[in-house]
Amino acid sequence: MSSHVLRRFLSGLCLFALAVPNARGVQEPATATAATRQAQREALEPFQSLVGGWRGVGQPRRGSNVGAWSETAEWIWDLKDEQGPALCVSFAEGKQLRSARLRWDPREEQYVLDGDYADKTSRRFTGRRNGNRLVLETIADDETTHQVTLTLLNEKRTLLLYQVRTAKGTQFNRVAEVGYTRAGTKLAEEGITGRECIVTGGLGSIQVEYRGKSYWVCCTGCREAFLDDPDGILAEAAARAKKRP
Repeated sequence: MSSHVLRRFLSGLCLFALAVPNARGVQEPATATAATRQAQREALEPFQSLVGGWRGVGQPRRGSNVGAWSETAEWIWDLKDEQGPALCVSFAEGKQLRSARLRWDPREEQYVLDGDYADKTSRRFTGRRNGNRLVLETIADDETTHQVTLTLLNEKRTLLLYQVRTAKGTQFNRVAEVGYTRAGTKLAEEGITGRECIVTGGLGSIQVEYRGKSYWVCCTGCREAFLDDPDGILAEAAARAKKRP
């Protein structure tokens, strides 16, 4: 699947998620206020470095190639969801998650990840961030606890660990771990002027134009948000700049 088609699929995936009830069959709240949306986006900013393409190698056992596989991942922002901003990801050739959507629940003060697996099952995880690690858990009908841990090592390396704990178990057992390396060219160094995403403040990779000027955005989701309301986005960027020391 080409990167262009993959990005179009991701955008559609995020929009489709709006109409799907949660794991308990309850429809989500309809619309987030402007203040709530801002808080939700700020809660997701620590994961800005995920945006873009990644190459991954999965291993059921650490240090062993038995059962290992290769996959790719693509993260984009969804800034159009009425429930609030989210980060969407699609995994190609993955043996665990195939797609997921990460958002912040301000009411419960926790992260929520809705994931679709390669075996056609879906799970909703919740959890909190501790430094560079996000630990998310969900309990299945048989009381098995499924855990996903996302670790941001640096701008170029990310880990995704899958574990389970049985109903009577006292510790988690490893299912698999996927180590990701950022795909494509070398990232621009942080702090280089003109490479900042005008929408989120992350590292820009795509250029857009408005009234004869060029601006950077970090993904197709941010590009769509900018093209929908360029004046509003520029005003928000100016407000962010004023808050900087």
